[in-house]
Amino acid sequence: MKRTLSVPGIAYGGDYNPEQWPEEVWAEDVRLMREAGVNLVSVGIFSWALLEPAEGVYDFSRLDKILDLLDASGIAADLATPTAAPPAWFFRAHPEALPVDGDGRGLSYGSRQTFCPSSPAYREAALRIAGALAGRYADHPAVRMWHVHNEYGCHNAACYCDTSAAAFRRWLRDRYGDDLASLNTAWGTAFWSQWYYDWEEILPPRATGAVPNPTHQLDWRRFCSDELLSLYRAERDLLRTAAPSVPATTNFMVNFSFEALDYWRWAPELDIVSNDHYLRSTDPASQIDIALSGDLVRSLAGGPWLLMEHSTGAVNWQPVNRAKDPGQLRRNALAHVARGADGIAFFQWRQSKAGAEQWHSAMVPHAGTDSRIWQDVVRLGADLKALAEVRGSTTPAEVAIVWDWDASWALELPAQPSAELRHLDLVRAWYEPLWRAGVAVDFVRPDADLSAYRLVLAPSLYLVDDAGAANLAAFAERGGILAVGFHSGAVDENCHVRLGGYPGAFRDVLGVRSDEPFPLLPDAPVGLSGAVPEGASGTLWSERLRLEGAEAVASFADGPLEGVPAVTRHGHGAGAAWYLATLPDPDTLAALLERVRTEAGAEPVRSAPPGVEVVRRRGPEADYLFVIDHTGRGASVPVAQDARELLTGKDTPGSVTVAPGDVAVVREPHGQ
Repeated sequence: MKRTLSVPGIAYGGDYNPEQWPEEVWAEDVRLMREAGVNLVSVGIFSWALLEPAEGVYDFSRLDKILDLLDASGIAADLATPTAAPPAWFFRAHPEALPVDGDGRGLSYGSRQTFCPSSPAYREAALRIAGALAGRYADHPAVRMWHVHNEYGCHNAACYCDTSAAAFRRWLRDRYGDDLASLNTAWGTAFWSQWYYDWEEILPPRATGAVPNPTHQLDWRRFCSDELLSLYRAERDLLRTAAPSVPATTNFMVNFSFEALDYWRWAPELDIVSNDHYLRSTDPASQIDIALSGDLVRSLAGGPWLLMEHSTGAVNWQPVNRAKDPGQLRRNALAHVARGADGIAFFQWRQSKAGAEQWHSAMVPHAGTDSRIWQDVVRLGADLKALAEVRGSTTPAEVAIVWDWDASWALELPAQPSAELRHLDLVRAWYEPLWRAGVAVDFVRPDADLSAYRLVLAPSLYLVDDAGAANLAAFAERGGILAVGFHSGAVDENCHVRLGGYPGAFRDVLGVRSDEPFPLLPDAPVGLSGAVPEGASGTLWSERLRLEGAEAVASFADGPLEGVPAVTRHGHGAGAAWYLATLPDPDTLAALLERVRTEAGAEPVRSAPPGVEVVRRRGPEADYLFVIDHTGRGASVPVAQDARELLTGKDTPGSVTVAPGDVAVVREPHGQ
């Protein structure tokens, strides 16, 4: 059954926490929400202690008033189960539900997400409060969506207590068919005398004297993701039983250095995929992170999604919490819409005056409505109203980047050839030239259907199973262009090295073989020569590569592997496969990917000056071009003769001019 969010146009709002304020403020809140164009707020996310002041004792009087007030004002509610923050009385009754870290240190309550995901007492209490909410509010007219929990795994992605150990063993028995011999084989426990003779001998990968078993650690990461997913499913199923037509979501945290959960496994379980995104204050090109994150979330969702949280200004948890520049609030929000978001929400509605997040910005800041943030919030509401027809449109792409959480987890385990290899950094390095060229990108699993793409890139796929490797090779065989980054295909799904030379699973399709990696020291690049820009260099990695059918496009110009191929191309079937045995400098990488993209015939969305982002969403009757100026200088971009700019309502025949630091959204009807 398809469950959709029933609010008009683009959803707009934020986390609403009226329990932090006296009741006389609430009427002012909804008045301001209407002024700003807010049509959806999340409520109840951290209100467990107020809703259930003692076990089995409920007080819904405050929430009753809030939901009735929202409904009377025409504002929909995304009603949360408050299970991310159990109350103090719960932990006094069940201290065994508190988490334990990998060093064996027990953690206390007093913040949020201070529970063990495997705790039976926590699960029972969480389902009890979720059930009470479902029973009371399933038919409330304000409730248009269930917000299950909040940011699963943000602070408790793993617990190492004995209860978690028992749950881990149950998960392993399901995975390996109750066969310890299969587990021992998969984990390679003949090494270092780690062979297990009894399931009870298996523990979580707690702190130990040397490097833990890689497959043990990888299975632990898989278990932790699945254990939290089981909590989500349990709450969601209970809510669905009470309200079968109301969609359920939980907010992902794609890309902000959070890789605890395998969102490919999670996404199909959500009626509506939603995400939280915050800027890194140290990232000088945060607009690229917004784009990458949005493309990944859209790919997880298979279409439009919701931005559940971002900030109007500064956050409160980075070393320096920088405010946003003038115009940045609007650019950021509309960039998410460009990448497929059908809803824009902030944390939070009214800035807290007390508590751990009192210095986190909000839609209504401490300064009140006499503030730039409030003016920007109201303007954004008007923008989103003007973009109502964009809702539901798609974002077509001819280029795909392979993203796999197993591969990411495995690459960043200890005892790799280089600790400098980070999955997200490598993916972003390859993504950035495509972003700068204005090329639309999807993200895919290794085993995905690739028939819609001309070009598939695998910047960092250290781990891949046989099916995924065969799928990528078949893509090239059928005529696609495949490009693979170094240290990919090295191990199978059990983290076992694929013998016979590197890059393991991809040797045949790439037409190369390496017998030894030569990781590069930080700040010690090597030169590159051949069909690359003058002065080209490589960083992070090199390897002794020989050609077995491929041609050398570039070679190492100096260092221990002088003259050895560094970039290769191999005709494979009707297509071709490229291999990069190093990370070229940004200009060289951009030039190489431009050559690969040109060979594939994957075109930019629209010609635009450097620093001007152009993104297309496609509806049934029109294309919508989002033109975002990141240069601060403004620019003109060619559009159709019958185009219309939606934010101003003006016709823009032939071209649209975007003001410095501004955004334009152009409607181009199909077939006209």
